[in-house]
Amino acid sequence: MLGCGAALASTLLGAGAMAAQPQLRVGLTAVILADQAAFLARWSEYLSERVGAQVIFVARESYQAILDMLFSDQLDAAWICGYPYVRHQSQLELLAVPLYRGEPRYQSYLIRTRGQAPDIKGWSDLKNSVLAYSDPLSNSGWLVAQAQLRAAGLSQRDLRRTFFAHGHRNVAEAVAIGLAHAGCIDGYVWETMQLQKMAPAANTEVIWKSDFYAFPPMVVRAGGGSAALSALGGALMTMHDDAAGQALLHALNLNGFSSAAPALFDSIKALAVSVGAVRA
Repeated sequence: MLGCGAALASTLLGAGAMAAQPQLRVGLTAVILADQAAFLARWSEYLSERVGAQVIFVARESYQAILDMLFSDQLDAAWICGYPYVRHQSQLELLAVPLYRGEPRYQSYLIRTRGQAPDIKGWSDLKNSVLAYSDPLSNSGWLVAQAQLRAAGLSQRDLRRTFFAHGHRNVAEAVAIGLAHAGCIDGYVWETMQLQKMAPAANTEVIWKSDFYAFPPMVVRAGGGSAALSALGGALMTMHDDAAGQALLHALNLNGFSSAAPALFDSIKALAVSVGAVRA
């Protein structure tokens, strides 16, 4: 897990330069990369050069922690999930949405331990099993699962146990080593772990894929826009235009970032309404 954002900033700039340059604090949960701190330092430097402000990434373990910091003015922007976005849509504005395989969409996967639990082929087979979720504010790692369990005629009481692994990579690890029979995971994360030849992905297999949903967005507080934040959005959306940006995107397994309208997230909102997680 990444250390203090200030430590990253001091690595990139001297104390005098930091004092002379405005800062943009961007919150996110753990990224997929094994070299997370090194990657975020490179991404910070890249964006800072193009925005005219020192971009500092601040990592936390949960979406709720990131939201709390954003709403208390401890962050200027945040990379969150579509589910917390629709829960707080009146308080948030979209800054940029990543493009994965050319689209601002992704899927939720249900995975099991590779070669194990052959009787678990889908949601209806999860009775009396142990199921790992990612985060209580995750669309792919919790919300989708609630709708699918309901559709299969199952409730939490029908499962032996459920638990939050606090991160999609942790879901894969929990399933890979047998702490859970199955897990709910962001399909983009699982596929990226496969590309990076991470053992938790190699030791799990996909048994179900969801419909497509809006990709987790970069957001800012509503009405809190500034020239620097607009510049940040522009820098994200032009990363694909130069070699350094393309290299960073390649490391993230993304094609780029784009603008998007709130309507892109309507299917997540409808899903949340269907399970009583938000009001219509």
